[in-house]
Amino acid sequence: MKIPFKKTRTDIKQYVDTLSQDGFRKIFDQIDQLSVKKGVDKHGLDKFINHCAYMAAGSGAIAGSGGIITMLVGMPVDFVNLITQQFRVTMAIMYYAKGSYRVGFDEFMQLVATSFKIEAGVAVTKNVMEGIAEKLLLAFGVRAAERLVPVVGAVIGGTANYLFVKRMAQKVKEINRVDKRVVIPVV
Repeated sequence: MKIPFKKTRTDIKQYVDTLSQDGFRKIFDQIDQLSVKKGVDKHGLDKFINHCAYMAAGSGAIAGSGGIITMLVGMPVDFVNLITQQFRVTMAIMYYAKGSYRVGFDEFMQLVATSFKIEAGVAVTKNVMEGIAEKLLLAFGVRAAERLVPVVGAVIGGTANYLFVKRMAQKVKEINRVDKRVVIPVV
């Protein structure tokens, strides 16, 4: 008997490998850390987080707006945008907590791993990166079927992305001990 989803599982595993090996680094390198700093300085941390959450919501709404056609074309773009916005939020919180906007990739990914409750040692390993990619794909994939219904899919996609960014921001704030009134630098 042939397992119908075997190819799908293989494709997902390949996507996880690609994302964990090169994808996160490429997304990280494309983000202008100085503009994140300027956004936090100009608008404050919470408004910057809201802006990123709305950007993620926009791509989620577009990907789910037209049913299967826009979902197939829009999901990859939506997924990359969701990761980008989450990375921007994480950088903003790190800047807010530490006072330095320059963040190295390994230090950054350790915080991302911790926010996903993935054990990260001193070095960010391939297993840690794969764990992050798997958790992101799982969170993203759960909502995929719901986006098949036009218009309703837009509401679901936009809302789910917005809430994902906001929840992850709260986790990163807790890890960095960022409170609305007091900033305690993490050493």
